[in-house]
Amino acid sequence: MPTSAEWLIFLGTATLFAITPGPGILYVLARSMRGGRSEGIRSSLGNSLGAAVHVIAAALGLSALLATSAVAFTVVKIAGACYLVALGLHAILRRHDDGVGGAGGAEPATAGGVRRAARSPFGQGIITELLNPKTALYFMALLPHFVHPETAPAPLVFLVLGLIALAMALVADLAVALLAGTLGARLMASPRWRVRQRVASGLTMVGLGGFVAVAD
Repeated sequence: MPTSAEWLIFLGTATLFAITPGPGILYVLARSMRGGRSEGIRSSLGNSLGAAVHVIAAALGLSALLATSAVAFTVVKIAGACYLVALGLHAILRRHDDGVGGAGGAEPATAGGVRRAARSPFGQGIITELLNPKTALYFMALLPHFVHPETAPAPLVFLVLGLIALAMALVADLAVALLAGTLGARLMASPRWRVRQRVASGLTMVGLGGFVAVAD
């Protein structure tokens, strides 16, 4: 486990990781503005679960593949970018959410549970974070500096430190969800603002997808 001085460094770095805008936190912002605090909270929980997979992978050494294979990193990065762009375009084109001149937001009776789960903020949050290779690389780059195999098993230290970092990131995501959701709920009272809100959220996710695609 980390020494006393290393704990301070780790917690400071994890705090920066938690509050720095990235695909996860910007996704929570967009969903909270469009769907309110409830969607924001579910998005945050989905992000955390998706990131937890990266923590487990790092503990087992699987994330090293992304760190050493440029092809694997690029494939995951492009897949994540395309997914974010698709979410953004869906939000922009889904006019019936505005409550003006649409057919209403009811889900067709034939839609299955898997389809609804894939469209849910929680499910989309999981996928968004799973397809963010930088999360995996973050844990692979940061956590080994605080692992001392002579004092504790490396996989255990990876899990403990990774979950602490995730908990801090979840707190930041929830704060964004609550603040943006409150503002979004007030704007939802106006049909005109609902349109602007939906388009702005969609453009945010499209822009985020483009950023992820070109970022190193």
